[in-house]
Amino acid sequence: MGNERAERSDMSRYSRLAVALASLTLVLAGARTAAQPQAKSTIDEIRKELMQLPYYGVFDFLAFKYDKGTVTLLGYAYRPVLKSDAVRAVKRVSGVDQVVDKIEELPVSPNDDELRWKTYYAIYRDPFLSRYAPGGGMLWGHRHPFGGGFHPMGAGAFLGSEPIGDYPIHIIVKNGKITLLGVVDNESDKTVAGMKAREVPGSFGVDNQLMVENTGKESTKP
Repeated sequence: MGNERAERSDMSRYSRLAVALASLTLVLAGARTAAQPQAKSTIDEIRKELMQLPYYGVFDFLAFKYDKGTVTLLGYAYRPVLKSDAVRAVKRVSGVDQVVDKIEELPVSPNDDELRWKTYYAIYRDPFLSRYAPGGGMLWGHRHPFGGGFHPMGAGAFLGSEPIGDYPIHIIVKNGKITLLGVVDNESDKTVAGMKAREVPGSFGVDNQLMVENTGKESTKP
């Protein structure tokens, strides 16, 4: 008799434990499901804030990473105010707890400024690439066409980050060296952009880091 009561008591205890574990599993699963739309909304708002920065132009480049409330900002700022503005804008986004600023301010240089404009005209006035320019045949700039959520397309120094910008081809010049960053439609466009940049006199080299949209990766071609 006593053994039967003990067995029933053990079975009851095990049943309650099983129910508790099952409930906990459902709660955790629900929390994960709820967190996914919240993270997507946060990422969309981060992207929106960065795209609306008033001083973000073709001679700057921004990218970001997002992980559980922490945003890492990367890139180059031609205007020093862009760096502080980007950090301030992202901090306003709901769901952002911390901002890690890794944006590099580019040094002031008249020679670099001259290279910037010469490269800009060489690329954006080229008949083959003119559709990327303001007023060209395609939408001005490369507003994110890949749908909602986070899209880590960056390679090299920007591995695992999402590139952001109104211009498809961003022109970064530092101490006479030209770097092309951004996203273009195909390999041919990347190749031509690199060729045009290399034709600009006075530079110390060109690093073509353009990514191709249909692969979502930096190609291996220069």
